[in-house]
Amino acid sequence: MYAMASLWFESALLPEGWARGVRLTAVDGRIERVLTEAVPADADERHGIAVPGLANLHSHAFQRGLAGLTERRGSEEDSFWIWRELMYRFVERIDPEQLEALAALAFAEMLEAGFTRVGEFHYLHHDRDGRPFANPAELAARVAAAAATAGIGLTLLPTLYAHGGFGGAAPGARQRRFLNDPERFARIVEGSRAAVHALPGGSVGVAAHSLRAVTPAELAAVVELSGGGVIHIHIAEQLREVDDCLAWSGRRPVQWLLENAAVDERWCLVHATHATPAELQGVAARGAVVGLCPVTESSLGDGIFPAAGFISAGGRFGLGTDSNIRIDAAEELRTLEYSQRLAHRARNVLAAAPGASTGRSLFDAALGGGSQALQPAGSGPAGLAAGAPFDVVTLARNHPSLIGRHGDETLDSWIFAGDRGLVDCVWRAGAKLVSGGRHRDRDVIQARYAQALRTVLA
Repeated sequence: MYAMASLWFESALLPEGWARGVRLTAVDGRIERVLTEAVPADADERHGIAVPGLANLHSHAFQRGLAGLTERRGSEEDSFWIWRELMYRFVERIDPEQLEALAALAFAEMLEAGFTRVGEFHYLHHDRDGRPFANPAELAARVAAAAATAGIGLTLLPTLYAHGGFGGAAPGARQRRFLNDPERFARIVEGSRAAVHALPGGSVGVAAHSLRAVTPAELAAVVELSGGGVIHIHIAEQLREVDDCLAWSGRRPVQWLLENAAVDERWCLVHATHATPAELQGVAARGAVVGLCPVTESSLGDGIFPAAGFISAGGRFGLGTDSNIRIDAAEELRTLEYSQRLAHRARNVLAAAPGASTGRSLFDAALGGGSQALQPAGSGPAGLAAGAPFDVVTLARNHPSLIGRHGDETLDSWIFAGDRGLVDCVWRAGAKLVSGGRHRDRDVIQARYAQALRTVLA
């Protein structure tokens, strides 16, 4: 239970737009009341600029420890598939304590960067030799413990990974820590729900790793286990994946999914980089969210998602940090827009309309899509509104990039001219976790991370 809190802001971004003199009160981690043109009360904590915390809809937290260690070109043309082999080698070394330590720092850095909730796409399930733990959800519980340490909101997404390729192909030896059948996966989902039970606002969805990692029957089993919650899947990230899916089924990945699964608002299709306009129109028509991870997609050479056409068709998107090579909400938004500028050789491609702010357009879309992708229907509004989680980010009003900025110019300058130094304070479910851009427990979390990573890399 959280005590009642009250904050006053010179300006804040509300669902209806920017407002001055905004006073927020919170009880038990949710916004109780929003007042505008208000005079601050004596007990109010006062700040300059407030925006809602964003959802990070796609993370593999353990990969934070791998950041920067894959930047040497191999003997052949480098690609996602070569990077994947390096990631597998890293995974082979991680024990439960180390996983928790790596995840805790990643989650703390997400809060420092303006993310207040994370969707942890969790497919690392077994011990280093591939044997299941006595508690099938041991590593899911470690992820939940890391979220509790950092204080971030968690949507845990236990992920079924059953095969090494389309059509039930045999997995490789290095995938042994991921592998489950539907029966054992069901126990992991059950254990995941128990693991997040005590987390404020914690929730559990389900995920299929990809169409190449599950059979159609196994995908149906994953959906059945969702219990009305959200459903995520990697899809169409790589051209080789598209070619392999065509060889297996005669359909492209997104095309196959739309034809064979009841995709709706609960679904998040992660990446969808190599989807056709017709496929993306189908995704938009179903109300599903596309989970974009622009920094990771750039790092891995995935390609450029056709965001302009998807948004024009009414498509919804949210943002994820995926491999956590960089953890920065503004950088994800900036990289998305810049990818479109390079593809279209134009500026302000994703602005909602002529004269509209590109930063505001991106922020609003990511806020809505991210919230939809991580929260079950009926979980309350997104943003700074009564009934929503008290998830607030303040920006440093005296930062050089914000001097003389007002309203949407603030978002434009944060995203396109600023850096992580613009994030000042962050509240999650009413608890103040970041002050002066630094997590309140960073020293302890970082020391534990350093010890774990040195052991893993030894």
